[in-house]
Amino acid sequence: MIDKKTILTWKSHLQDEIDASFLYKRLATMEKNEKTKRIYLSLAAVEDKHVAVWKDQLQKNNIKLGEDKPSFKARSLNQISKRFGHALLTKLMLKEEATEVKSYMGLYNESPAGPTKNIALRLAQDSAQHANKLMVDGGISEEPWHSSESGGLLRNIVYGFNDGLTANFGLIAGIIGASAAPHIILVSGIAGMIADSLSMGASGYLAAVSEKEVYEYEKQMEADEIIMMPELETEELALIYEAKGMEREEARRRAVEAMKNPEQVLAEKVHEELGLSEKLISPLKEGWITGTSTAVGAIIPILPFFFFKGALAVWISFSIAMLTHFGVGAARSFFTGRGIFKSGFDMFVVGMGVAAVGYFIGELVLKFLL
Repeated sequence: MIDKKTILTWKSHLQDEIDASFLYKRLATMEKNEKTKRIYLSLAAVEDKHVAVWKDQLQKNNIKLGEDKPSFKARSLNQISKRFGHALLTKLMLKEEATEVKSYMGLYNESPAGPTKNIALRLAQDSAQHANKLMVDGGISEEPWHSSESGGLLRNIVYGFNDGLTANFGLIAGIIGASAAPHIILVSGIAGMIADSLSMGASGYLAAVSEKEVYEYEKQMEADEIIMMPELETEELALIYEAKGMEREEARRRAVEAMKNPEQVLAEKVHEELGLSEKLISPLKEGWITGTSTAVGAIIPILPFFFFKGALAVWISFSIAMLTHFGVGAARSFFTGRGIFKSGFDMFVVGMGVAAVGYFIGELVLKFLL
């Protein structure tokens, strides 16, 4: 007797394959390039075969089937592609194939020897091949079912600095709005700087711990792929060698030879595809860098109060903070891909908004207390 959870899992996979077939056919109708159109149609045909596989599995176990129709999610993706272009749908489909690879590999690992395990292995291989075709079509170089992008030193500094600046700027604006004495503003700003830097440092540490765990998971997943999909992994390894300038035949020969040593292949694949090394992930270092950059950003709005008093200190603090907000926004454009001025201006507006909200809340609280 098949348990309810297994039935739901099978039906979920069936629906995923129905959706994939539907969306590939929609991509084919939107594609003008005949070669690419044929690729989409061939992918749709394979998905139809997957649909038949799951239907057969369900029927053999006397499980009632519903109507074959795309889900709301698939229909929504289709509408989005009509509005924003099929290039977006191609990327979304790549992510969907990536999800299927992970899902089928999980089903393979969890299932006992038998039909379900065999189905999971075959469909995981097909989904990986589909993803590779979409990667070639979309010019993407990293396997999408691996999510290993590292934040990097500079990114941590910029974002930590930004958080400290914005949060403490808002806090000081609120204290000013409450008409607090200069020493209260200074003490509050220092306390806010310490609290925010400790909080961000702890967050950076925990994020690095999580990233390290992701690395271990992705490494294990790559090891599973080498065992489950040796032909596909051999082909990918050959492409890596070929991309480095090796002749195709020599790359293929070397890949076949390398596959005899799974540990060596795993090390190469992790390095080439995941693009990170375990020794580069140091939670303590990440936490220290994030916390320190947050403290540096947080101290900027309170610096003028060390040297000036009254309205002069307030206006100098406001001016420096707003200019720094623009600079931080411009720096963030290197990570977001947006224009430097637009990104800087957006951050300027955010800083202005934080200051205004903080000021008026401080003023409101003062009136309420009085």
